[in-house]
Amino acid sequence: MKRYWLLFSQAVTVLLAAYFIVATLQPSWLKRGATYSRAGISLLEAPSEPRTEFAPGSLAGAAQKAMPAVVSINTSKEVRHPRSNDPWFQFFFGDVGAQQQAGLGSGVIVSPDGYILTNNHVVEGADQIEVTLADSRVAVARVIGTDPETDLAVLKIELDKLPVIVLGNSDHALVGDTVLAIGNPFGVGQTVTSGIVSALGRSELGINTFENFIQTDAAINPGNSGGALIDVDGNLLGINTAIYSRSGGSMGIGFAIPVSTAKIVMDGLVKDGKVTRGWIGVEPNELSPELAETFGVKANQGVIITGVLQAGPAAKAGMLPGDVIVEVDGHSIRNVGEMMTAVAALQPGTSTPFTVQRGTESLTLDIVPATRPAPQRMRPQR
Repeated sequence: MKRYWLLFSQAVTVLLAAYFIVATLQPSWLKRGATYSRAGISLLEAPSEPRTEFAPGSLAGAAQKAMPAVVSINTSKEVRHPRSNDPWFQFFFGDVGAQQQAGLGSGVIVSPDGYILTNNHVVEGADQIEVTLADSRVAVARVIGTDPETDLAVLKIELDKLPVIVLGNSDHALVGDTVLAIGNPFGVGQTVTSGIVSALGRSELGINTFENFIQTDAAINPGNSGGALIDVDGNLLGINTAIYSRSGGSMGIGFAIPVSTAKIVMDGLVKDGKVTRGWIGVEPNELSPELAETFGVKANQGVIITGVLQAGPAAKAGMLPGDVIVEVDGHSIRNVGEMMTAVAALQPGTSTPFTVQRGTESLTLDIVPATRPAPQRMRPQR
């Protein structure tokens, strides 16, 4: 036993002596992970092997899943001076030819057949539309259809092996959910920003005829229009369409069209070249104490009808000025935007129950909606 103890003591003494010598003459050998730069600077570096797993809390998985399906859209159109045909203008300024005007936006590939969702204002009036994929492939797109009332458009490209985004369920989104916005802001290249769902059902913003926006504080800038708003699983929640800004850049208030709306619009444009919406022929207004008193109605919620088109669907069902629409097909109505969206979603020719308040009485009117007339657009002066 004494012999083993002596051997152990000698071994420990040798190791300590070796450690002392190394620590004195080559201390850098003892620095774990230490490396040297070309200038001889001692550095500490992380392992050089690539990561096989995402860092805790990272959203890289969602971004990598959705990014390949988000495209950059470049448009061009010829623009002529409004007075280019005026003889006096030509006398002073000569023959001013047409100039090319470029536009920039984003889009989302939603089908392996090449269908792309984007904003109407991105492609409106364009003579040529060029789509650049994340893998650098370029294709010329054709417009399948546009819907100015929701500011949506459907394009189509002819390429093989297209990446496709997975459509999420925007009806299940909650305020506070983490979201990512993907697009091509200012033309710098594909960019991902993060934020949360700040609000749902935003309307009465004066942006579109039909408004039911998802509001987010994820940075959205010019060039992001038509891009994707995705959830933490990489699924599409909405199409980024507008921002509230005093500077032209992101101020933390952006708006996206829910994918539930986008699917309805896309189906209509692809199938019929237009979106068929319901229409009942009334003039709705927000319910106010003054209007309620004027018409003698006892209601705290809903939309008051101040005008009914003679021989229109609502008039045929017995609706009168002063009626307050409380529900449409069992869904509560709180404001004009909700009512217009609910009516537009109805199938023309199919009877639908409307719950209305008339005075102190609650009634159910079965209205057969007609097809909403196409919006009248002003012709530009030439």
